[in-house]
Amino acid sequence: MGSETEEQPVPSWEEVARTHGRFLYTVAYRLTGNSADAEDLVQEVLLRVRRGLATYRPGSMEGWLSRITTNVFLDDMRRQRRRPAVVMADPPDALLPAAPSADEALASTTLPDRVQAALARLPEDFRAAVVLCDVVGESYEQIAESLGIPIGTVRSRIHRARALLRDALSKDDGDGADGA
Repeated sequence: MGSETEEQPVPSWEEVARTHGRFLYTVAYRLTGNSADAEDLVQEVLLRVRRGLATYRPGSMEGWLSRITTNVFLDDMRRQRRRPAVVMADPPDALLPAAPSADEALASTTLPDRVQAALARLPEDFRAAVVLCDVVGESYEQIAESLGIPIGTVRSRIHRARALLRDALSKDDGDGADGA
């Protein structure tokens, strides 16, 4: 009987999407900085989850999901650097701002706009490490495993990301104070 309580059943894809969808969106929004890209990232993550559930070993579902989300994000960023997108003119009606979705409104209220903007300006590798640490709440060991890097590199990236964020936010504060 003891082994039955230790062995957790593997959830279905629908259960993962329903139970962890908001978590996925929040992590994706922090990584991408905007709703449309976050939604695309969540869709790609859910596709990978569907394929990966067969090999998932019950444990930290949020850790597993944040690792997939971060890897998809970093893969997309590398792909974009290799193959820049061609920008086409938008039709006039596409230029009108849409009302924010409920998820975007929630995500944007969690961090002030200037913090999210400073986060979005960080290099992807630094952003991924600091989001996993300070937004998701993963340990340095979990982040090292998620990103496939040594723990010392995790510490360095988080330290440098926080320093860059402090610098960017102090400049933002300084700009406002100088104009007063």
